[in-house]
Amino acid sequence: MAEQFSVDVLICGAGAAGLTLAIDLARRGISFRLVEKMAVPFGGSRGKGIQPRTQEIFQDLGILERIVAAGDAYPPLRKYLDDGSFAESDIMERKDPTPAEPYKQPLMLPQFMTEGMMRQRLEELGHRPEFDRELTGFEQDSQGVTVHLSGCAGKEAFRVRWLVGADGGRSFVRHALGIDFPGKSLGMQALVADTQLTGLTRDVWHCFNQSDKARMLMICPLAGTEMFQIQAPATLDEEPDLSAEGLTAMVADRTGRSDIKIQSVSWASAYKMNARLAESYRSERVFLIGDAAHIHPPTGGQGLNTSVQDAYNLGWKLAAAAQGAPDELLDTYNEERRPVAAVMLGLATQLLDAQKQGEMRRGREVQQLDIGYPESSLSLETLGHERILHAGDRAPDAPVSTPAGQPIRLFDLFKGSHWTLLTYQCDAAALKQPAGLHVYRFSAEGDLNDNAGHFLDAYGLTAGEWILVRPDGYIGAIVTSKDVERLENYFLQVGLSW
Repeated sequence: MAEQFSVDVLICGAGAAGLTLAIDLARRGISFRLVEKMAVPFGGSRGKGIQPRTQEIFQDLGILERIVAAGDAYPPLRKYLDDGSFAESDIMERKDPTPAEPYKQPLMLPQFMTEGMMRQRLEELGHRPEFDRELTGFEQDSQGVTVHLSGCAGKEAFRVRWLVGADGGRSFVRHALGIDFPGKSLGMQALVADTQLTGLTRDVWHCFNQSDKARMLMICPLAGTEMFQIQAPATLDEEPDLSAEGLTAMVADRTGRSDIKIQSVSWASAYKMNARLAESYRSERVFLIGDAAHIHPPTGGQGLNTSVQDAYNLGWKLAAAAQGAPDELLDTYNEERRPVAAVMLGLATQLLDAQKQGEMRRGREVQQLDIGYPESSLSLETLGHERILHAGDRAPDAPVSTPAGQPIRLFDLFKGSHWTLLTYQCDAAALKQPAGLHVYRFSAEGDLNDNAGHFLDAYGLTAGEWILVRPDGYIGAIVTSKDVERLENYFLQVGLSW
């Protein structure tokens, strides 16, 4: 007799990573609980940048419009010079949207607001995080995981099929598994504080002493609020005074100005910068996502965004496994996401070194649009000729139209929990189409027209070719209409069935 589980998945940690996974599982109809040991939601803005690739994910999850309405673009950077003058420049490279990349500018929104909107979306899907519920222990076997919780509702133990640790850099789950977390301290401490202050305008990001890495001070107006975020380095042995009075004194010391007054502090933290990466993201039936798997310096706005993408990668795979996909599919989470985090760690560390030298400008390298999984075992490609795109690449957007002339975006067609097969100048009649696959034909008699050529510009297909797009917006396979058997075998590999 099959074992009965309380839920399929327990997610431990209700930050951005845990919430992303919860939203994705909820829309797929997978049972879960989302628990958080803190009694109330996180109230700070440690992560405030939402990169273009994350905006694409949020569009799919149904929360981008509210985030765009609340947030804003990054303001110009104003560098105050020793002679009392200042110079202004864009901190973010400004590029216009394109048909293939409709979101080109990072958005600023404090983390507590982003997570609040994610909780709102989760509630729309019928679920809520459980606060003041701490994971105190777990034991796993070949069939599932026995988990132990404590908190305001008392103690409980129950069985789940999988446990996901989204519980931050000091992850209880990672420690309990004994997974190493190698890396290094970056030799500096940083303080960050969300404050109400007077004396500065809100139209720029104020930067003082940029060339002095010990006395640098940055004060950024927080989009969507009346607050300013203060960021500053501190020595490792220093215990910064994070009160309004202490911050006012530090600001006066580092700026030489007495007109900047901190009125109140809503959240503040001093932390030692580290760059660390878990040795593995999976141990049998337990997974790590977000800061539990990797911690970054904050430069470049990579931490929260990488965490969201971890969850987005794992969500559809857990759902497929819950519905009967081979267990090997879950191994591809570690296979795909851990190398990405390694690259992001290197980038964030390089950007920190550049920032110490006074270089603040950020370009395409932080937008995460070029992340892909070309070496993944889930990337199938049978075409031998040179291509614009490859299996494992991000699937571009393109404005196309229906036969009746109604405009529609590929991202609209991708949105949801399904796979998408795009065929060019041919049909898929010979293909045994599984449940969970949406098929669209680009042809004179087909479902979609590419009259403006944007699809062909982005995908570069020739007649008789097919592209299979995964639920997380990456290309799973590029094949020809003759590769029906190989594609049907691929479907079995990823849990698509008839």
